[in-house]
Order: sequence, then structure tokens, then C-alpha cells
Amino acid sequence: MDFELTDDQTMLVDMAKRMSNDSIQPILDREPTDKPLNRAAMLEIYTHLAEFGVTSARLAESDGGSGLSLLDYGLIMEQLPPVVALSLLSHDGSTVRFNAGADEALRSEYLDEFIAGRKIVCTANSEPNAGSDSNAVSTRLEVDGEKAFITGKKMWITNASICDCMIVSCSTGKDDRGRPIPQRVMVDLSKSDVGLSETALNGLKQGHLCEVTFDRTEVPLKNIIGEPGDAGKYMTIVWNANRPLIGLMALSIAQRAYDMALEHANDRHQFGSSLASRQLIQQDLSDMQAKLISSRLTCLMALASLDKGARSNGLSAMAKRLATEAAVEIINSAMHICGGMGISEELGLAQLWADARVFQVPDGTQGILALIHGRDLTGQAAWR
Repeated sequence: MDFELTDDQTMLVDMAKRMSNDSIQPILDREPTDKPLNRAAMLEIYTHLAEFGVTSARLAESDGGSGLSLLDYGLIMEQLPPVVALSLLSHDGSTVRFNAGADEALRSEYLDEFIAGRKIVCTANSEPNAGSDSNAVSTRLEVDGEKAFITGKKMWITNASICDCMIVSCSTGKDDRGRPIPQRVMVDLSKSDVGLSETALNGLKQGHLCEVTFDRTEVPLKNIIGEPGDAGKYMTIVWNANRPLIGLMALSIAQRAYDMALEHANDRHQFGSSLASRQLIQQDLSDMQAKLISSRLTCLMALASLDKGARSNGLSAMAKRLATEAAVEIINSAMHICGGMGISEELGLAQLWADARVFQVPDGTQGILALIHGRDLTGQAAWR
């Protein structure tokens, strides 16, 4: 066990940090900070991500991807602006889901475009009555001759308003237990009519979250991916990696808040000395750093475990829950330390709190993650 980065990892982190600071952040800075980035800006960002080789980070080299280890991918994700990292997570994970089951003709038509970042892809899974319970998907896929039709509504879909294609989770009917039989279908928005409605959030305001409506949306039969019933398997494979990666994104926001609080505590003087000299402030800072380090190491451990081929459902769920909860608590503590400045727009800690809070929702809420971890601990599911 070695907690030091290798020379290659150190170089990778430095390169990712430079790309983020020199190429991506300036794009975010020139656009309005209170509304979703326009598609042109996102495609410009994806050009930089593709040049760096992370638009298909989890795709094997034999399939044209980067084949990065998840641990290395996590080290890169920490350096990216969180709103970009979340978009990339959707695109990269959706590319994996697409590649696992698409026939050769479909892969030839789209995969290189996804890898190059010329086309953005997302996954449409959650529904009004199927969020944490992904087995309750009711969006229907009907096959009629040489055509297929999708009917239903999706919500909380990352990248939907700026994507070119969606991997949509549908139901082809019921199994012998009355549960939906999930099926993946790729929808090309340039060829199929889809309704889109942006969902406004308090955090990550430059990001994209949408409701998606399919009203007997026609798709070619060739766009049906994989076998009936295998959609859940590939959702879980991607989710297990996504969860600790999301944890690291939230912690990168918390690290900024901690740095602000530490600087303020050293600079601000009360009762004749700096805040940093006060015992309670030192305890707060100690607790904040302890949460940062312990939850970050848990996320990295989960990624390393997945790299070794372990199932890691419970560990990944625990990592995201621990990290996103710690991030929110750390930023809240930073706001306390900074007093009046902590609630000012000038310092921006309140916005960081709202940004970090968003990460407690995607790929499993806190309660669901606890139950997934609990199932691994006890061998007993708390549902069904």
C-alpha cells in the first residue's frame, strides 16, 4: 500500500490542472455564471477534453478509448471544474453503455464521434416514479415492423439539452414477477423528435439538467442496444465507478471552501489576535481537514478496488455518501468561520455549498446509498 503518487500520476495531475486552468476555466469565465452553458461552449470544452483523452476514459484501448485506470481517472476529475466533470461523467459513462451492446454498424457510425467529443451523449434513466427504484422504469419501447417507438418521460437527465444522442432506458414489457424488462435504445436527436425542458437548479448553474419527453418517438430498430433485461447490469457497472468519482468532485469544491476559511482565519483579527489563534477555530479547521482527507481516501480506495476487479457495490456507495456529506459539512463550517463574509456573494461560499449539495443526488441519494452499503454488510436487501 502506497499513498504517494507515482511520477506518471504526478505528471497526469499536473497536466490536467494546466488544461483545466488554461483551457477550460476561461470558457466558463466568459459565459454567464447563472445559466446553463450554450452548446457551442460545451463543444469547445469537449474538444479540450478529447485532446486530453478523457472523453472515453473508461473505454478500452482496443475499442478506441483511453483505457485509464479508475484511480487515474479520479485524480484527473479532481482537477476539472465540477460542472464540467459532471457533464464528462455522463458522456463517458454513456459511451461505455453504448459500446456494450451496440452492433458494429451503429458503433462505426457513432463511436468515433463520441470519442472525439464531436458528439455529446447522455443516459436517460430516471423518471417521475423511477429514480432510486430504477426497476420501476415505465417508458415504453414498442416494436412495429421495421420501426420502434418510445413513449414516456425522463427527468434529472444530465447533458440532455446539449447532447446529440441519448441512451434511453425503456421497458419492453413485464417479466414473470411483474417487473419491467429493461432495454437500452439510442436516440439521435437530429433524427428523432424529443421534447426537452431545462430544470433550473440552485447549484451548478452552468450545468444542464432536463426533463425529456418521448411522445411515440420513432427510432430505427438498429438503435436498440444489447439484450432485453441487460440494461440494469450496465447501469450498475457505470454507477459503481461514478459514485466515488462524484465524491471527489464534491470534495474538490469543499477543498476550495477550506482554503478560503483557512486564509480568512489567518487574516481576520478579533480581540487582539487572529481568528486562527483561537482554540475553537483551530478545532473547526482540524475537523474540516480530517473530513477532507478521510473521505477522499475512501473514494480513491473504492476506485482502486474497482481497478482490481472487485464488485465494490457497497464500498462505492459508502464512498459517495461519506464524501458528499463531508463536503457539505466542510463548506458549512467554512461559512461559520468566515462570519459575515461567509454569507456574502462576494466570497461565494454559499454558492459553493449549493454546488456541492447537488452532488448528493445523482447516482444515488444518501439514504439509498446507505441501504446499498447495508445490503453488502448484512447480505439482506432492505427493499423487495
